[in-house]
Amino acid sequence: MTQIDFHVNAPAKLAYACRLARKVYGTGLPVVFYGSESMLATFDRLLWTFSQLDFVPHCRARDPLAKVTPVLLAGPEDADACIHHDLLVNLDREQPAFFGRFERMIEVVEAEQDDLEAGRARWKFYKDRGYPLHRHDLAASAA
Repeated sequence: MTQIDFHVNAPAKLAYACRLARKVYGTGLPVVFYGSESMLATFDRLLWTFSQLDFVPHCRARDPLAKVTPVLLAGPEDADACIHHDLLVNLDREQPAFFGRFERMIEVVEAEQDDLEAGRARWKFYKDRGYPLHRHDLAASAA
């Protein structure tokens, strides 16, 4: 059963996701970042520019290089293209339909009311289905 960690109160979701991608890439664990097409386009650009000293190799899940790329970007239509099943990071306000294929998922929830409400709905969805949940308050860890 997929273990789900909620990273809540992210000050800027995509900036946090860039740092998370860098951290996960450094461990050698393959990861899939899930979101809408527009969000993934923005995230892709940020991964190229968020740090002058770090490069996080990444591509879309359907790209021919996906088999040798540790960080994949996937949208709702990419379920069958995700070759990594270790870690999924959800950047969307809806739960990915294919999250159950992964050993672990991180839900990133921004410190903004609409995103917090959507995160609570996802928490309830997973809890009602018996998934193991953990909450990490990013605001508390930053203090």
